[in-house]
Amino acid sequence: MLLSSQKKGFTLIELVITIAIVAILATVALPLTSLTVQRSKEQELQASLRQIRDAIDAYKQAVDDKRIIKAADESGYPKSLETLVEGVVDAKSANKEMIYFLRRIPRDPLSKNPNATASETWGKRSYKSPPDAPQEGEDIYDVYSLSSGTGLNGIAYREW
Repeated sequence: MLLSSQKKGFTLIELVITIAIVAILATVALPLTSLTVQRSKEQELQASLRQIRDAIDAYKQAVDDKRIIKAADESGYPKSLETLVEGVVDAKSANKEMIYFLRRIPRDPLSKNPNATASETWGKRSYKSPPDAPQEGEDIYDVYSLSSGTGLNGIAYREW
C-alpha cells in the first residue's frame, strides 16, 4: 500500500549519475567531431590540389600540342592561376575559340585569411624553382598549401 505522502520522481543520486554519463559521452564525442572536421578539410585540400594541378598539366599539354602560342624562352606553364579560368585563345581554331582549364580557382580549405582571393590562398612554385625550396617566378609549375599544419598522416600540408 502506497502512502499518499510519497512523491514520484528522480532522486538526486539518479540525476547526478545521468549527468555524469552524458558528460562522459560528450567528452568522448568531441575529439571524434574535431577529427572528422580535420579529415574533411584534408579531403577537400587533396581534391583542390588535384584539380589545380590537373589544370596546370592540361595547359602545358595544350602548349606542347601547339594549341597555345608561347615564346621560345618560356616554360609553357601558365603565368597565373587566373589564366586557367580566363582561358586562352586556341591557336588551332579558325574562329579564335577559347580554351578553359578551370571553372573557378578553388580556395585552400586550410587558409586562415578569409579576405584573400582564392589564388592568394595558395603557394605557387615556378618551373625554375627547386622542389625543396619552392618560390614564385614567371610561371606556375605547381601549387601547395600555405598552412603550417601537419596532416593526420604526419606529413606537413605544404608537402602534399
